Order: sequence, then structure tokens, then C-alpha cells
Amino acid sequence: MLHLGLIGQAIAASRSPSLHMMLGELKQLPVDYQLQVPEDDSAEAFNAKLAEIRALGFVGTNVTFPYKQIAIDSADEVNDAVKKVGASNTLLLKDGKVCAFNTDYTGFIRGYKGRVGDLPAGKVLMIGAGGVGRAIGFALFEVGATEVLITDLSERSAQSLVDAINDAGYKARVVAKEDIAAAAAEVDGLVNCTPVGHLKSPGMPLAAELIQGQKWAFDAVYTPMDTEFLLEANKKGLQVVSGFDLFFYQGIDAFEIFTGQQVTDVKPVWDQFREKYDVVSSLI
Repeated sequence: MLHLGLIGQAIAASRSPSLHMMLGELKQLPVDYQLQVPEDDSAEAFNAKLAEIRALGFVGTNVTFPYKQIAIDSADEVNDAVKKVGASNTLLLKDGKVCAFNTDYTGFIRGYKGRVGDLPAGKVLMIGAGGVGRAIGFALFEVGATEVLITDLSERSAQSLVDAINDAGYKARVVAKEDIAAAAAEVDGLVNCTPVGHLKSPGMPLAAELIQGQKWAFDAVYTPMDTEFLLEANKKGLQVVSGFDLFFYQGIDAFEIFTGQQVTDVKPVWDQFREKYDVVSSLI
């Protein structure tokens, strides 16, 4: 039995167990994927939970809010994506070591290419500079971004991410709230990395009238899949990449890391997952 997990808070509704166990069935691997909730948000609680599952023989674990940055400190080895982003959402527990990866980074790249092909991301306006925003902010340069304009309710968070991107040799700048309309008018892509649009936080991260003339849009929210933001972008003729694309591909990337087996044909997995778990979308 291949024991896997997800460490995080408020994860009861996660679809990660379903995806990984389905991938296990398709690869004829007995997978047991369990949700793991530490006692509190502290590094000490995270480390205690990680030590617990290592003692139980877990092969790997995904990591979500609020532990993605804490997870790096537990790692013996980190890959290039983790070094860039400063966060990890996937830990491989092997040969007595903890190896850290970031499949939000790689999953976005696969999801973007799967939806819009070779279209360069160009100049991008990104709303939200939190955990997932850091991964997407760097991943954008792997799909042809020339500059990322970043806005966040916390100017400190936005500036921190801009500094990290610029320090890595890419190009980014902070966009103040009053300059968002002008920024939206000059970009090729729009990215939402805030919770706005989630079932629990309905609404639009960007005024509908500002979605006009860009080429593509991505929304990290995937509950619902068809957010108001993506529906508006689709209506205006933009190509869309959904939060479900990110969830799906980051999960596949993590499964490949955990098992060492490649998922070469993802369409049957996609179709089976959508059918079995009633994943409905009018956009994809």
C-alpha cells in the first residue's frame, strides 16, 4: 500500500484524495491518501504531523495552507521551483530524506499549455500575491511572460513578490489600486490569485468593464469552476485557464513524484474524474 497525504487546515472538502486514488487505480497501484490536520498553524504542529506520517511509512504528502513556506524548512533537498517560489506543496519522503517540490508551479505551466498552446503569456496583470500567487508569478515566465504587473490588498505582499521576481532576473512591478484600470488596458493576460469568486467569497476580482482586449485569463479559484471572472473573460473572447486545470495538473505532477510513474495520457483521467465527481463546466 502506497500511503500518501495532504497536510493543511480546513481541508475536509479537498478532492485530492479522490484524484490520487483514481490515479492509483489507473496505474494499478494500491494508494491510500489521507487528510492530515495539525493541531494548529504553527511550524511545531506541522513538524509534529510530518514526523508522525514519516514514522507511519508515508511515501509523500501534499502541503497546503498555511504550511507551504513552513514546509521548506523541513526539507533536506529542494528543487529549483521551490528555490524560486519560496514555498513547497509537495514533499517526497524517501530514503530517510524529505525532498521538496512545487507542483503549483509546474501544474500551472501544464494547464496553461493545455488550454492556450504556444501563445506567449506576454505582459500580465496578476491580482493577489499570496501563496499560490508566488508560484504562478514565477511560472508565468516559463510560458512566455515578458513582465508581470502585481496588485494586492497588501502592498507589502505585492512588493515582496515583485522584488523576488526581479531578483531572479525577470521583470515585475507593483500596481497600485488606483492604477489597475490602466494596467488592465495594457496587458495580454489577466490572472486572479485571490479567493474572490469562490462560493464563499462571490464576486469579481476585477471590474467587468476592464476585461476587454486581452488574450487570455486564469482564475486560481475552482469552486465553482465557472467563476464570474472566467465567464466574463470567455464572453469577451479571451482564452481561459481554470483553477481546476491547476488542481488537476498539480495533482498529476505530485502523483508522478510520489510514484516515479508517468501519467502519459491525461485525457482519460480527466474524463473519468469529471464524470465520477460531477465536475461540470461550460467553459472547458
